[in-house]
Amino acid sequence: MNRPLATRWQDESADPHFLPGTVEPVRPPPSAGPRIGLALGGGSARGWAHIGVLRALEEAGIHPTVVAGCSIGAVVGACYAAGRLDRLETFARALTRRRVVGLIDPRLPGSGLIAGNRLRQRLFADLGTRRIEDLPIRFGCVATEYGTGHEVSLTEGPAVEAVRASYAIPGLFPPVTYAGRVLMDGTLVNPVPVGLARTLGADLVLCVNLNGDTGGPVVHEVPAPVPRRSFLQVMRGRRQGFESAEPEIPVPSIARVVLGAFNITQDRISRARLERDPPDVAIGPDVGAFGLFDFHKAAEGIAIGYRAARAALPRIRAVVEGAAARA
Repeated sequence: MNRPLATRWQDESADPHFLPGTVEPVRPPPSAGPRIGLALGGGSARGWAHIGVLRALEEAGIHPTVVAGCSIGAVVGACYAAGRLDRLETFARALTRRRVVGLIDPRLPGSGLIAGNRLRQRLFADLGTRRIEDLPIRFGCVATEYGTGHEVSLTEGPAVEAVRASYAIPGLFPPVTYAGRVLMDGTLVNPVPVGLARTLGADLVLCVNLNGDTGGPVVHEVPAPVPRRSFLQVMRGRRQGFESAEPEIPVPSIARVVLGAFNITQDRISRARLERDPPDVAIGPDVGAFGLFDFHKAAEGIAIGYRAARAALPRIRAVVEGAAARA
């Protein structure tokens, strides 16, 4: 897969986290035409698909000048805007189950099961002390204010803390204090921040929705209910050997329950927000079978995103050309 052209970062020496030989490619200056924005949605481990989408767009010569992200979309979007996408991809592809577990630092008691300090250190390795307003590409992310439920757009300030606030899933991570506010995961209010991309100056907005088909409700077949039996019927059947005890259904861990419930809410909110504020082109990677905790399957997730973006290229080009003709 081709990589975007490399342009050396201008103030590497000012970055305390800069390592010689690890300069990532920064997108070349945009050419004349509509400003393309990219809204990257939340979706936990499914967010590795965002990397594949960005690779496909850059390979096709489509360079977003604005990126808005939510949760894992904020992580990928910030690294792209900072010119550190290669480093993030290398990290993601190297993850194994054991390494994923190693990034988890339990916190009991507290306002979240995971303290998040190890993940914060990982973000610092890519973003350092950079501020959002100083990134080469216009970037912003969304979070939710604790107590009020207000949507908060983070477009200035320390990039690492803004991204942490955007992915602070209630119950898993503690809220983040940012600019005098206590903030939580942005997917509670706006999982795919199309509107923020427009606010940041995008003329056209492409969105990446990781929450299934955006074209209508998802209907799952519900199995027929099992007839109830009385206690005496159950005990009589077991005593006579006519039936064995029913197998128990495995109960997921508390972390999986929290994340699974959060994903259901995110899916419903995404549908409502995208219907009210639709993008110019929606990219929907087929991540239905990709687990929310499958962080160790980055190669698969990246490939899914790459294929989805490649399939959307004809539509994207048509929209861009149409906007350029009207300008």
